[in-house]
Amino acid sequence: MVKFLRRTSDRYSKLGKGRKKKQIWRRPTGRDNKMREKRRGYPAIVSIGHKKESSKEKKLVIVRNLNDLKKIKEKEMILIGKIGMKNKLEILKKAKEMKIVVYETNIDKFLKKNRKIEKIVEIKKQPKEKKK
Repeated sequence: MVKFLRRTSDRYSKLGKGRKKKQIWRRPTGRDNKMREKRRGYPAIVSIGHKKESSKEKKLVIVRNLNDLKKIKEKEMILIGKIGMKNKLEILKKAKEMKIVVYETNIDKFLKKNRKIEKIVEIKKQPKEKKK
């Protein structure tokens, strides 16, 4: 994989010479910029076709309810669709039980953070006692 750097990053420390965090990509502009013109002998520019597809990568599947979650296969990762918090919590609990990977989500951390909502949902699920 090509490491894309700013045009003159090797000259100035403020652009990342010896400082990894400062080494960020900026598109080369300017009328006579050789890098922008993609001339031979100059560093590569970020463009379509540089990313490598790996065969080990898991496929993303959008999940909107528990039935979708049951259809998940081995080499698939779930992405939770636009749903409410109540359903999201149910799906995450079930995914944790089934040991399914959720895209860019730490399940334990999410459930811990939303315990209050979880308790409210459980209280609402309990049948109400009738007054006599």
